Amino acid sequence: MAEAPRSRYAALPRDQLATLVPELLLIGQMIDRSGMAWCIQEFGRDEMLQIAIEEWAAASPIYTRRMQRALNFEGDDVVTIFKGLQFDIGAPPQYMDFRYTVHDRWHGEFRLDHCGALMDVEPMGPDYVHGMCHTIEDPTFDATAIATNPHARVRPIHRPPRVPADRHPHCAWTVTIDESYPPAGPIPALEKVSRTRAATIELDPIDAGQPGLGDYSGPLLSDVDFGAFSHSALVRIADEVCLQMHLLYQGFVLAVQARADADLARSICTHQLIGVAGLAAERIHHALSLPAGFDGALRVLELHPLLNPAAYVRAETAAGEVHVHSSPGSSPAHQDGAWISLCSTAEYRPLQAIVAAVDPHFDVEVAGSGTDWVARLIARSDAAKEFPEVSVTKVSRGASFQFQPRRSLPLTVL
Repeated sequence: MAEAPRSRYAALPRDQLATLVPELLLIGQMIDRSGMAWCIQEFGRDEMLQIAIEEWAAASPIYTRRMQRALNFEGDDVVTIFKGLQFDIGAPPQYMDFRYTVHDRWHGEFRLDHCGALMDVEPMGPDYVHGMCHTIEDPTFDATAIATNPHARVRPIHRPPRVPADRHPHCAWTVTIDESYPPAGPIPALEKVSRTRAATIELDPIDAGQPGLGDYSGPLLSDVDFGAFSHSALVRIADEVCLQMHLLYQGFVLAVQARADADLARSICTHQLIGVAGLAAERIHHALSLPAGFDGALRVLELHPLLNPAAYVRAETAAGEVHVHSSPGSSPAHQDGAWISLCSTAEYRPLQAIVAAVDPHFDVEVAGSGTDWVARLIARSDAAKEFPEVSVTKVSRGASFQFQPRRSLPLTVL
């Protein structure tokens, strides 16, 4: 296979990268706001909960370890677990407002002063709240923690349904590492996802000589100041966050395929992609103040998680076109059957959702073969209606969430 291309994020200046990284973390959180609606429709609420457990437990241990290695904070203690959560699509900053307390290396607590996910499900009633905050969280918090230490356990102090209804913080949890706890084991799907190219692909190392932080080996911070990281570190973080999304999708595919035939599974996965693709494009375009017109739409495509990281999804953008190399021999993403494999000359609604988020008068036409295809930006005379998948995803308050400046303070052991 040819040498992996340079990251598409490397062309962004450092300040734009610092803006983009939390956006990508939030976009990753929005994947389930898109996909789970279609799982409820096809399988019902109880099966949707199981799908959520399986997808996160199959992905989060892998990407947690990847980020630890990338930012040089590997360890086996509570601080390592908390640092990992700060770079996790399951816990995007501020939207999932984790506050940390460290008692010693083996004991800590966190609370959520704001839980955007809770704000989304509370209007749906206590059964949905219990499903998320009990049925899903119990196994998935542990799955994330045991990526750092198999003897780690995350247990609730209190959690929703909230009593009283306005209780703050929204929830609180202890994290305890004790060698007397039997080591927790992975779910079977984790082994399958561990063999994907998304799990094993090598990305460019961080250049330690650049200005700014090149890793997170220092103290645990109350809030991560992404602007303090070097350009090289931010590029690597952005690429890793995109891989988190692809790994989560691998877990989602396995969980859906276990419950559906091939056609239905592909349909559900395509619905998921359309919804998150449109919302992600809208947020990226706005956050980076990208231009209007075809130039802005093409830039959004270049920066979109669908096409990143460049080492994983092989594509080029130029002159109003995106050229995708879709043969498994040239594309690690296609070897995995990743999001981009849902797009073709016959199915390009995810691409349409992306460009329409920039301007509803934009569209794409796609031509090529089963191994290589080109999507060309075109103008349409009438404004496209928003895809229902995008509208479903935008029901989430995460669609309009705005990040605020925060001080980044070191946390000390109590």
